[in-house]
Amino acid sequence: MADSSSTPLLPKHLPVPSLDETLERYIGDFGWAQLFQAFLVSFAWVFDAQQIFISVFTDAEPSWHCTELCGSVSDVCQLPKGSWAWDRAADTSIVSEWNLACAGYFIKSLPASSFFIGSLVGGLVLPTLADTSLGRKNMLLVSCLLMSAAGTFTIFSPNLWIYSGLRFVSGIGRAPLVTCALVLSTELVGKRWRGQVGVIGFFFFTLGFLSLPVIAYLNRDSSWRSVYLWTSIPALLYCFLVLFFVLESPRWLMVGGRKEEAVATLKSIGTVNMNSSFSDLMAFEEEEEEISTNLNLFSAISILLEKRWAMQRLSAVMTVGFGVGMVYFGMPLALGNLPFNLYWNVTFNALSELPSSLIALFFIERLNRKSSVLAFTMISGVCSIVCVVIGEEWRTVKIGLELVSFFSICAAFDILLIYNIELFPTTVRNSAMAMVRQAVALGAVLCPVIVEMGRGRGYLSYGVFGVVTISCGLFVGCLPETKGGRLCDTMEEEENKHRAGSSA
Repeated sequence: MADSSSTPLLPKHLPVPSLDETLERYIGDFGWAQLFQAFLVSFAWVFDAQQIFISVFTDAEPSWHCTELCGSVSDVCQLPKGSWAWDRAADTSIVSEWNLACAGYFIKSLPASSFFIGSLVGGLVLPTLADTSLGRKNMLLVSCLLMSAAGTFTIFSPNLWIYSGLRFVSGIGRAPLVTCALVLSTELVGKRWRGQVGVIGFFFFTLGFLSLPVIAYLNRDSSWRSVYLWTSIPALLYCFLVLFFVLESPRWLMVGGRKEEAVATLKSIGTVNMNSSFSDLMAFEEEEEEISTNLNLFSAISILLEKRWAMQRLSAVMTVGFGVGMVYFGMPLALGNLPFNLYWNVTFNALSELPSSLIALFFIERLNRKSSVLAFTMISGVCSIVCVVIGEEWRTVKIGLELVSFFSICAAFDILLIYNIELFPTTVRNSAMAMVRQAVALGAVLCPVIVEMGRGRGYLSYGVFGVVTISCGLFVGCLPETKGGRLCDTMEEEENKHRAGSSA
């Protein structure tokens, strides 16, 4: 009888580590180099916020006074010419400079809607380039450069139509800006820190939002063009920082087969021993070739639509994004309809983004994505509807409810963006994020018209916002929970993960 102890043991088949797990070892803990990259990339959110909400001040309807007896008439369109005048110089707003006070809803909302329509068009054309030929860094640079250049040329607009056209171009440029910044910043760090790094951008967005009432107030007696000047020139200077100091995503470089560049990036940001040979990274050659041959300029979107589980996820998250986008961008635009100081209104709304970002920053690892988005959208919708129901004597309460509603939708938006990153694999992540932002932009396209229709009708706009938010927020129930899960690199890997979760 043979001695069983002398029988050689068969080697066990060990699973091949994924690209995510391999990169995790080389990226290491969160170091100073990664912190610098995260802050530098996320700073792009400042300029995005400024361009989104700049029309709250530049397109606002200025206050006016009677030069003759007006009686009880409160609408300038019902007064004869020469019986009233603007309180400030005509060039402080496009409404007074181009005589838009009595224009229709479509004309007055055209510049803001043009910006968001540009975001829709840019979102269809540009974001897939970040997954394919350009990469995250170059797409961030092109996006910021186009947006800031259009903002600079806006200063020279001679009429509403040129102005709206340049706002359209600016919208095209900003479409992939936040998407690239968010994806790039999270792909430069390990899994443990992705949630916190993703939230950094939200703080910078709040900073950009907060800077607008300050800039507008300092230029309140100057031309509306001054506001564009002070927001567009710094964005142009930021483009040079991106060009010379921002690093490309090592994950995108590896998936694209550019191993040497990926290794160089890892050596720049990694906190582990850099004397390693990186030999296991080079072993991903076959997988890289398989992935890179599957992708071309627009195939990322078609791949998402071919898989039933991916299409269901994309449809559900886009529906939620539509409702969130309409309220998130609509409420600040509607602040001019409220009988309060515009500068303070915008400041309070911008400040309400801070606690929502703090919640996302400190509790993102503990929060269930699914239930959190559902809860915040329901709270926002209910508060918006209550604003319409209660009487005018509760004016202070209405302002409080508006702030709670905006805070809740900000929190839902922040978590939704992180949620979307975790729902899709590397090869299509940027494109999936872009599609969700397309839905957000579609909601934003409609909100300027809703705001103009609600002008002079108190809180009518908020009733529409509330109903849309609640209806769209319910679709989050169709999405899987992603808290604590690992990021996948390919559609096949994500599909296997989906099947395992469905059968569990």
